Formats: sequence, structure tokens, C-alpha cells
Amino acid sequence: MKTPTPMPIYLDHHATTPVDPRVAAVVLHAMTTAFGNANSVEHSYGKVAAALVADARCEVAKLLNADPKGVHFTSGSSESIRLALAHAVSKRRQRPLRVALTLVEHSAVLNAVVNHERAGEAIVRWLPVDRQARLNMEALKAACADGIDLVCVMAANNEVGTLYPIEDVARIATQAGAQTLVDATQAVGRLPIQATAWGITYLTVSAHKIYGPKGVGALIVPPELEVRLSHGSTPGTGDGTPNVPGIVGLGEACRLRRVEMTDDEPRMAAQRDRLESLLAAVIDGLVVNGDRENRLSNNLHVSVPGVPNDAVVTRLHRHVALSTGAACMSGAQTPSHVLRAMGLPDALQEGALRIGIGKFTKDEEIECAAEYIAQAVTATRLAMG
Repeated sequence: MKTPTPMPIYLDHHATTPVDPRVAAVVLHAMTTAFGNANSVEHSYGKVAAALVADARCEVAKLLNADPKGVHFTSGSSESIRLALAHAVSKRRQRPLRVALTLVEHSAVLNAVVNHERAGEAIVRWLPVDRQARLNMEALKAACADGIDLVCVMAANNEVGTLYPIEDVARIATQAGAQTLVDATQAVGRLPIQATAWGITYLTVSAHKIYGPKGVGALIVPPELEVRLSHGSTPGTGDGTPNVPGIVGLGEACRLRRVEMTDDEPRMAAQRDRLESLLAAVIDGLVVNGDRENRLSNNLHVSVPGVPNDAVVTRLHRHVALSTGAACMSGAQTPSHVLRAMGLPDALQEGALRIGIGKFTKDEEIECAAEYIAQAVTATRLAMG
């Protein structure tokens, strides 16, 4: 029998996370035992499934300190973002929606906003960031003072890990009479979020970023906000068969993050700091990108000037799985819009590596990964002459 090739150390948790075995267990239960159609409440199978969906809705709401009535299940954050923007646009039938957003938002937000702009349905005001990808709060205040309907600011950057003061952003927007769209995909389950208390209008989440299944997420809004899909149906109201296994998985993932993130996040931050220290000690010229004092606990974004990141990742593929940028741009061979917006020199953009640690990452994997990454950088430098 052929010996299976060992899988590389996984350090790409910003792209996706492995499903927690406890989440997989409830998903399997929903697929094989509680397999009823949640809309078929005439019998016990449907009632059990409907109850599971209701429980999951409550777990999502608990994690985000939101009202369960405002939790709408979707296929993930990208759909949630499109749904939120379509809803905001629909409420401005007499004129285009005035949108302010940062230059470092996820491409799902950028693409959706630009599409509405091209259709004449939105007017865009871009908010600049600094070298650490931090939001210029004075620019935000100025935009709101000039008249804005919707402010889009992510909770945490999916590349460099910089955190954003979404509570302050929501307060400034609300005082100016504007709504807020917060892409919380990377921050959910890592940071405490008070969706209702902070006055956030639209908030998005994906299960696969918090050790849940792919293909399910949620849009969280105030319960009085009537959100409809493009064909007119309201999410979660019986129009179509709910994805019960996925929804149950999202709910369990949210429950586990609520219970465990207080312990998990400091441990991952310590592993991140250890890896950063190891790499800095052996890689000449290593630069850490993003706000080192205010970033995701599991994020390490570095650049090795003059060393092509794609060559490094190729040398690493048998040993360490990491990325050169956002998963949606992987393989595109184009500069990161985030790094461009930060104003990083070309050499830093071309040598950028995104490392994402997870709750299942072991200390010994951090030590090994540091060696492999250093070796790959050295080998690439030697190959370049």
C-alpha cells in the first residue's frame, strides 16, 4: 500500500477554516436524522427541522448581540452583501444611493457597489486609509457631513488584519442620518460585536470562516427592516426549502465561538507573535504589514522585498499552505487592491504573504512553518542570483 503524502501545515484560515468536528456532528444529524423540510410543519419531521432552524437563528443572534428576528440566512457573506446593497438601493427610488466606503473593502463589497454605480443607482465616495490600512476618521466625518446614505466599513481586513472601529463608524453614520453596512466576515467569532447596541444596519457573516460549513451565512438587520431577495421573497419565510444542515452548522459554529473565543484568541495571538519573531530573526528585510497594535489575533501579513511571493508559495506547497492575498484573487497575478490603497511600494506588494493561524494550529506547527518559510525565501533568493 502506498504511504499517503502528509498534508502541509495549514496557515490559510482567512480563506477558509476546517469544520469543527462538533459542528460536523450536528450537520450530519440534520442530514440523516433530522432531515425534514423545515417548511413541512404538518408532521414531526418538519417540526423538528423548523425548531433546529429557529435554534440556529438564536445562536447567530447571541454571538452578535442581535435580535433573532433580524437574522436572515443566505449562502454566505457575498450574497448577504449583495442583498443588503440591493435593499439600500431600493429604498432610494427617487435618486441614487450615496455610498461611502473604504478602498480596502472585500472585493464582494467593491464589486457590488461599483455595479450599482454603473447602473446609475449609486454615487460613490471613497474613504482613504493610511500605510497600516487604518481608516481616516476625519474623511469619514467629512463624507457624512456632505450627505451620505450608506457607510460601508469592514470590521476587520481580510488581508492585513487591521481592525476598524465599527462602533464609532456606526455612531458617526447614525448621527448624520446614514445607515451602515459592516462586512464582519473575518471578525465574527474573534471579536465581541454588539450589532443592536451599536446601531449597525446590515451585518454579514459566513459559516466557513468560523469552523462551519461552506455555502451558508447570514445577513443581520434590525427586525423592523424588511429585507427581500431580488425575486421578491423574504429570506427565511418559507419561500424555498431552507438549507437545514448548513443553517444548523452555522448556528453551532456561532455557539462554539461565543463560548470559546475568549480562550482561543489569546492563544492564537501568542502563536502569531511567536511566528513573527521566528521569521524576523532569520529573514533579512522582513516587513510586517497592517496595524500591529490593532489587528486580528490570528493574522500575520509580511513582505520580503525583492522576493516574488508566488515563487515562495510554490516552493512551500508541500510543506505549508498559505496565500499571497485574498482567496477571491488567488491566481489572478494582479496587485492586491488593499496593498495598493495602503500605498505600499511595489517591492512590498510583490513580496507579500498572508498567514492565517487557526484554533487547531499546534505550537510545533508554528516552529516547523517558520523553518519552511525561511528556507523557501532563501532558496528563492539564491535562484534569483
